[in-house]
Amino acid sequence: MSIFTPTNQIRLTNVAVVRMKKGGKRFEIACYKNKVMSWRSGAEKDLDEVLQTNTVFVNVSKGQVAKKDDLSSAFGTEDLTEICKQILAKGELQVSDRERQSQLEQMFRDIATIVAEKCVNPETKRPYTVSLIERAMKDIHFSVKANKSTKQQALEVIKQLQQSIQIQRAHMRLRFVLPARDGKRLKEKLRPLIKTVENEDFDEQLEMVYLFIVQVCLIDPGCFRDIDELIRCETKGKGTLEVLSLKDVEEGDEKLE
Repeated sequence: MSIFTPTNQIRLTNVAVVRMKKGGKRFEIACYKNKVMSWRSGAEKDLDEVLQTNTVFVNVSKGQVAKKDDLSSAFGTEDLTEICKQILAKGELQVSDRERQSQLEQMFRDIATIVAEKCVNPETKRPYTVSLIERAMKDIHFSVKANKSTKQQALEVIKQLQQSIQIQRAHMRLRFVLPARDGKRLKEKLRPLIKTVENEDFDEQLEMVYLFIVQVCLIDPGCFRDIDELIRCETKGKGTLEVLSLKDVEEGDEKLE
């Protein structure tokens, strides 16, 4: 597919069109194929690698450029970069039915892979295989959304799968050391963020005559940032946090009966 723009007659090749209707008008941007989904998944962060041009069109194939007044009215700005980002995020990628089906099937597999990597059976702590997750996703009739990232959809499908199978995100195992004088107060704030305390001890640093509380615990990965920020801020850098394992799992794959 080759396209000429009326302004500079530059030939655009390997074009993927993303279309968005807003304010009663149609807007399109010309992107490189295979880069749109990379941008949406977060794998590609350089907008110049995604857009063939930051021009916003009414019709890419005919080279009809959108009017500034229409852009300002619809998007509330004339900043083309910001407008392109909005269209990339919320617009519909124009592909053939065969390409769309292939894309959705690949996204379905990618979502299942992410879920399998992040989750376990909470009773056995064993991970599920990708094929079992795919089967479970089909059983709940999960529908892939082409304009949402696979990671975001994976987090959504985990919640849906919890209604039909035993599944949860694998816990992270952490070890943190807290100054004793801050320990009691800080432990109360950390308590809601911790799933299980596996070990707790006191460690005396003889040279400085300081007492520290040492705790090994399991947490939901989604709480890691909150715990890290809490320890750093509340102890003014004197507390430490160490990740002992990213996933608390048992060997072997889980099976669905």
